[in-house]
Amino acid sequence: EVQLVESGGGLVQPGGSLRLSCAASGFTFSSYDMIWVRQAPGKGLEWVSAINSGGGTTYYADSVKGRFTISGDNDKTTVYLQMNSLKPEDTAVYYCVCIGVWGQGTLVTVSS
Repeated sequence: EVQLVESGGGLVQPGGSLRLSCAASGFTFSSYDMIWVRQAPGKGLEWVSAINSGGGTTYYADSVKGRFTISGDNDKTTVYLQMNSLKPEDTAVYYCVCIGVWGQGTLVTVSS
């Protein structure tokens, strides 16, 4: 079964950091691009970041550029989203998506 499982969300103060993980089962990212999207409370989906199948090219939304870093492990089974300098407006459920498969999401809350 093809599955994505996110983890690493939680409550953090403004200016803090979190690292989200997205673990794949049933496939690897070696041949597919991987993206992170988020949905803030009461808002629509927002594309956040992407990494290409080779892992050599990354993309970021302007809203997170310079603060977030996407990366993948050597086995191409886990993708990470390192989030630094978090802001209250980063509060959202974060999803990883690959080849049309969505994870269950992990909630990030940035609040003092």
